Amino acid sequence: MTRLVAIILPLCLDTFAAATALALAGLTPRQRLQVSVLFPAAETAMPVLGVVVGLGAARALGAAAGYAAAAMLAATGAFLLAEADETESAAAWRAARGWALIGLALGIAVDELALGLGIGLLRLSLTAAVIMIGVQAVVVTQLGLLVGTRLGEHARERAAQLAGFALVALGIFLFFERLSS
Repeated sequence: MTRLVAIILPLCLDTFAAATALALAGLTPRQRLQVSVLFPAAETAMPVLGVVVGLGAARALGAAAGYAAAAMLAATGAFLLAEADETESAAAWRAARGWALIGLALGIAVDELALGLGIGLLRLSLTAAVIMIGVQAVVVTQLGLLVGTRLGEHARERAAQLAGFALVALGIFLFFERLSS
């Protein structure tokens, strides 16, 4: 359970950063409602898909799955660090309608797919992962949309950076933990 929480906390920071970026985009009330539904749905669906794939990969990789999970989490953290200073596509969100809006939501959740893969490779509980990811997606998205405009771009960047650092550190820890066992 501790490992799952250690993965979910950086996910919360990443979700907060993305929701804050959307709040800063100046969405209309209707768009905020659409984001409030689509964003948590994508933020939950993508990691669940990753967990399912990761569990299958863990069976195929056997003892090497722990190393693969460490590499996946560290790489995802590095990706988050690389994109932390980039501004989300605010104009795309404001202009999106229908399927394009769903595509944007899924596009933002690609890193969550990688986190889910790491959870699966570590053979963590699918049920616990789904519940924790779903709850964080709803709560943290609403928090980011609510306070994002007040906190500003600096807070968004710092949350994304902290998520990246935490995942890199977790990946390194898991790698050395695996080496010592």
